Amino acid sequence: MTMSDTERGGFIAKVIGPKRQWREYKARGRQLPVSYRMALDALERYLNYYGGTGGDGTALYGDLIDLFEQSAASGTPVREIVGEDPVEFIETFVRNYPKGRWIIRERERLIRGIERAEAEDTGKEKGTV
Repeated sequence: MTMSDTERGGFIAKVIGPKRQWREYKARGRQLPVSYRMALDALERYLNYYGGTGGDGTALYGDLIDLFEQSAASGTPVREIVGEDPVEFIETFVRNYPKGRWIIRERERLIRGIERAEAEDTGKEKGTV
């Protein structure tokens, strides 16, 4: 079974497209002043461990680098960009992207799962007394 040219083109675009965009994002980040680059790297590291971007996160990272480039150009201090709580900043930022919303559903699923487990334990304890 072989891929048609159309299928092959779509496959290549899926593999190469985000990779090229990622490289462009990283190159743009390297052009930032040191303090902005350090802050962007810290946010990126958090996003990689947090897993909040879902999918390839292309739009999210594009908007994030735009924000940092504009802030650097206008001289806005890093702390004014992210505020007093950088975790709140980046998690709020991610919520604006549909691919990042999966973590919200997973958190809710986790909470419901624990509540069901707790109810099961409570039911067993009541029944065994």
